[in-house]
Amino acid sequence: MAQTARAMQESGKWEVLKGWRDELYPIYGEGNRQGGRTLLCSVERAASAIFGIVTFGCHMTAHTTSKEDGAIKIWVPRRAKTKSTYPGMLDNTVAGGIATGEQPFECVVREAAEEASLSEDLVRKHVKAVGTVTYLHIRDERAGGETGLLQPECQFIYDLDLTGVEDVELKPSDDEVESFELMRVDEIRGAMGRGEFKPNCAVVLLDFFVRHGVLTFETERHYMAICSRLHRDLTLATA
Repeated sequence: MAQTARAMQESGKWEVLKGWRDELYPIYGEGNRQGGRTLLCSVERAASAIFGIVTFGCHMTAHTTSKEDGAIKIWVPRRAKTKSTYPGMLDNTVAGGIATGEQPFECVVREAAEEASLSEDLVRKHVKAVGTVTYLHIRDERAGGETGLLQPECQFIYDLDLTGVEDVELKPSDDEVESFELMRVDEIRGAMGRGEFKPNCAVVLLDFFVRHGVLTFETERHYMAICSRLHRDLTLATA
């Protein structure tokens, strides 16, 4: 796999491989009798979409709840305009790909420090694992490189409730994030409707809205379809 991916990059014929990252993503086979996964091999991150393997990531939503009226606000970053993928779009509070050998929880702790200047102690104390979302994503021109590549993904989801946590202000810690804004739910829904969010980040926010009662059967006519499509069955052995 490594030789194939490198040969494809050296050929210069694949636009998506111009974003070579020197990061390895795992490729898993079918589980053993105990339900575990078998690591078959790893592949360069930029090449994962070419082969259509299931990729894994972590997304964290940092939020506060008003004690007066119960209103929820979420820390929303704007991606740097210089990024090769989805430049300038709105993102989840913290997000990143899980490399071979890395555990989801350690990934979210690392990404929180790198992207949002959140201390390791704070994240470890307050963050909660709340499940996964799974989906099939078709890459368009905003993703960089070839369009139409099919990419199945599984995101491990975390909530960071900062209600009552004093002196916490999220700010960029690297060149991947331009700024952070504490947004109301109605502001986020408006931005989602205008297509301002990176697509898979909108998926994670929909999951947050369902879990926190923002979207309900009574208020959203597509409620059952949304819930179902947030958790697609990735039936490939590499899931």
